[in-house]
Amino acid sequence: MSLRVRTALLDDDRPLLDLTPLPAETVAWVRKGDGLVGWGTAVRIEPGPGPDRFLRADAALRDLASETEVDDPVGAPGTGLVGLGSFTFDAKAAGSVLIVPRVVVGRHGGVTWITTIDPEGAAPVPGPSTTAPRAPIRDRPRFAGSSNPDLRWLEAVADAAARIRAGELDKVVLARDHAIWSHEPFDPLDLARRLAQRFPRCHTFVLDGLVGATPELLLRRSGRHVASRVLAGTTGRSDDEVEDAALGAALLASDKDRLEHTLAADSVLEVLEPRCTELRHDPEPRLLRLDNVQHLATTFSGQLRGAERAETSLEVVAALHPTAAVGGTPRAEALAVIRACEGMDRGRYAAPVGWSTPDGDGEWGIALRCAELSGARARLFAGGGIVGASLPEDELQETRLKLLAMQAVLDATPPGD
Repeated sequence: MSLRVRTALLDDDRPLLDLTPLPAETVAWVRKGDGLVGWGTAVRIEPGPGPDRFLRADAALRDLASETEVDDPVGAPGTGLVGLGSFTFDAKAAGSVLIVPRVVVGRHGGVTWITTIDPEGAAPVPGPSTTAPRAPIRDRPRFAGSSNPDLRWLEAVADAAARIRAGELDKVVLARDHAIWSHEPFDPLDLARRLAQRFPRCHTFVLDGLVGATPELLLRRSGRHVASRVLAGTTGRSDDEVEDAALGAALLASDKDRLEHTLAADSVLEVLEPRCTELRHDPEPRLLRLDNVQHLATTFSGQLRGAERAETSLEVVAALHPTAAVGGTPRAEALAVIRACEGMDRGRYAAPVGWSTPDGDGEWGIALRCAELSGARARLFAGGGIVGASLPEDELQETRLKLLAMQAVLDATPPGD
């Protein structure tokens, strides 16, 4: 397929999520006002299932670039030809997708641009919207249950913890879903705007029915520079400053949470260390405070090796996924326990979501704090890291804390919570 790609500066300082004229065809990746929002579809890449799905999507984007005429005088991260995508958690599952929009508006460091991506002979698509977004019709969603009821999920956590104490593995992350329905279809852009307002430090994303705001950066690649931020170990927040500080201090001092976090950070270190020079990371986990929870966090930064060509963002993502923060360790044993005990299909939850360019730059998060939307139905997700000392009732409460983020923006609090 032959494409013409043109990037130019744009004099428009409105929020990116307010610019789309085609809400139903919108993809987005925004944080603190910067990022990318696109609409229309120039090319849809569906790499299919398999552990090499990331590499197939990456290769398809590079092949597309070889047939593309690009005019990009701006030269900022995400200009020119760009694909926004999300992948399935399980290699055996179908549903991974990389979308090249017809129009992309981006912003970075105070510079705003517009990219048009036109297939030969295609009809034009509209530019940025000139009107303010209309308030959607909202109906209070109703709770529709979970794939795995609470009691069965508690039993799964207890079983996983027993396997860990028996030496079968070190850690496994078990997730649960929360189905809701409404009389009115869910509006992904409205949900994204509310998430971006409430969680400005997170990456808010919209991608083919998947909407969320993730605090976890799996990988950012800019040239040879890469960065990653690992989150594992969670506690709640309090409106009382003294109590909030005490919660954070207890999390930092928790042997159970420190072990869970160390295993997650080590899984990233094992991938990045042989690939990087000058790899740096926090010597001790620090606290990341968000609106509703606090996490233990470790940040990595380094320079990719490679005399002739550094690995692309998706090539590194393929090696990283799933980290022990969302899967477990050892990886194969943890995935086997997830398939045996979790009782649901994760879909694209806890998997890479973000964007990439044909030259290998990109920014990929882990799809957490998210919902899969399908008309007037939605599935929300949350999980917790299980180690030998995990207590099932504590892990259930942790998932409830995490689910509150999406429930709040959807006004969908389940009975009894």
